[in-house]
This record gives sequence, structure tokens and C-alpha cells, in this order.
Amino acid sequence: MASSAQPGTGPSEEFRFPGNRLGLPATGPGSVAGWGRRILALLLDWLIAGLIASAITSKPIWAGGNDFGTAQLVTFFAITAILTGLAGGTIGHRVCGMRVIPIRGTTSYTTQPGLLAGVIRAFLICLLIPAVVYDRDRRGLHDRAANTAVVLR
Repeated sequence: MASSAQPGTGPSEEFRFPGNRLGLPATGPGSVAGWGRRILALLLDWLIAGLIASAITSKPIWAGGNDFGTAQLVTFFAITAILTGLAGGTIGHRVCGMRVIPIRGTTSYTTQPGLLAGVIRAFLICLLIPAVVYDRDRRGLHDRAANTAVVLR
């Protein structure tokens, strides 16, 4: 019965809470956002994209179809890329009290990720798989590729 962990030891200094390795606080503004808020923000953004696509295609959301699905995906991509890159978050992020920050050496809550980071994040979110593969800091592959993190406002 050999065990490598010593009894009574806590988490390593490297990982005490999500965002610790990035220099983010454990709780409050600037801390890493939880999954519930993220999923709610994603659903809100998808609904908004559906409403816009419905107006573009002149079809109600429930009608569906290939042209509506494509219009909704393209609209979602555009909204997510532009708003994340230039405003620091989508409408869903803002409603849920979150923002996207760039991780560049030091974390600054005032800078925006930039349009390229927004495009990278949006493209990988549209592929879905990169968004559900994540690390200990709750950063999906889309966040790692764009060098961003989703934090509380």
C-alpha cells in the first residue's frame, strides 16, 4: 500500500484554485467564471443569433432548414468574433456578468482581446469540440488558442 501523496497535504502551490496559475483572484471580480454562467451566456448568444438569422432569412426560428441553420451559424460567428474582440465579451457575457480578457504576461482587466483573438475564439467555438476540452484553469482549447480567459466582471 504505497502512496505517493503525504497524508494531510493540500493542493500544490501551482494549483490552488482555477486561475491561480494565471495570476487571477480566487473569488470576486477578475476570478475565472463558472460553467453555469458560461452555458447560459452561450445559449443567450445562440438565441440572439437565431433571431437575427430569422429576420435575414424571413423564416421563423422554429421553421429551421439549411439556409436558416447556416445563417444562424454565420451570424453567431460574426457576433461572437466582433463583440469578443472589440468589446471584451458578447451580449450573453455581459448579461451573465462576465468578460473575456487577454492573458499576456500580466492580466489587465481594461484591455480588450483584439479582433484576431475574437475570430480565433469564435471559429473554435463554432467547431464545438475545442470548447468542451478544457484545462484546470477552466480555459477551453478556444481560450488557449486565443490566449484569453473568461472572468467575472
